[in-house]
Amino acid sequence: MTRATTLLALGVLIAAILSVAAGKVWVPLDAWTAADPRSIIIVELRLPRTILALAVGAALGMSGAAMQGYLRNPLADPGLFGVSSGAAFGAVCSLYFGYAAQTWLLPGFALFGAAATMAALALIAGRSGSLILFTLAGMILTSITGSLTALALSLAPTPFAASEIMTWLMGALTDRSWNEVVVSVPLIVLGMAVLARTARSLDALTLGEQAARSMGVDPHRLQLAVIVGVALTVGASVAAAGVIGFVGLIVPHLVRPFAGHRPSATLLPAALGGALLLTVADSLVRLAPTVSELRLGIAMSMLGGPFFLYLLISMRRRLA
Repeated sequence: MTRATTLLALGVLIAAILSVAAGKVWVPLDAWTAADPRSIIIVELRLPRTILALAVGAALGMSGAAMQGYLRNPLADPGLFGVSSGAAFGAVCSLYFGYAAQTWLLPGFALFGAAATMAALALIAGRSGSLILFTLAGMILTSITGSLTALALSLAPTPFAASEIMTWLMGALTDRSWNEVVVSVPLIVLGMAVLARTARSLDALTLGEQAARSMGVDPHRLQLAVIVGVALTVGASVAAAGVIGFVGLIVPHLVRPFAGHRPSATLLPAALGGALLLTVADSLVRLAPTVSELRLGIAMSMLGGPFFLYLLISMRRRLA
């Protein structure tokens, strides 16, 4: 374990402790016992929210690093595959038809949307393993699912349903419970394990497709592993927290200089960095002096938009 990874792990631990304590009502460490009535705030509200922030941040960070390594494009983001928008459309359908009142149905619809998008992506891309075809397929699916989500919003049967859809699409960890943890975290862990197994193949791919083939990398198997890993991590994250963007874009760029620019060495630091970023961001939106809590997805977009513009300007200068 490198020094950077150790520091990130320590940062994640500190951020998690502060996340459990921080909020409109601060809960001191001496109140974290069953005998103190304030401990219910920890057990039922703060702890599941913190676990989800850690898990979702780690999932988005690792999936972003894996995508950038697979596509060899530093501007790649998990949303590019269409999995994120597919999961969002699935969740929107549950809200549209009024099924979200049942605890398990909204995450179930979101996961089904991610799985359906994953299957369509694999079908369109075929067995060739072509990166260009794979990217174009992801962009097409993102456009289709995004337009269907907009259609569902415009045809919402009631103003309340439209408001619920808009609120959920903004992304947040507000009012999350252990139910979301039980549904999402195991799938996120499984997806991250799949992505971790692609590490050596991603390193070989940096030498080019032909060189990777000569080193024993099966492009179709690698493509399938990336699709499954990203679908599980991003789909489960969207099911738990709604749409939260830019984590998979920002974090790999921040940790890559400390990981030697190798895809395999970036995966774990990106996961830790994503967990740290989202946990800190979630704590800050709780502490912000606003009448209602700022949505986490909006906060990340406000941070990610300028960062993406900075990356584009930097790339333009290097190419000039």
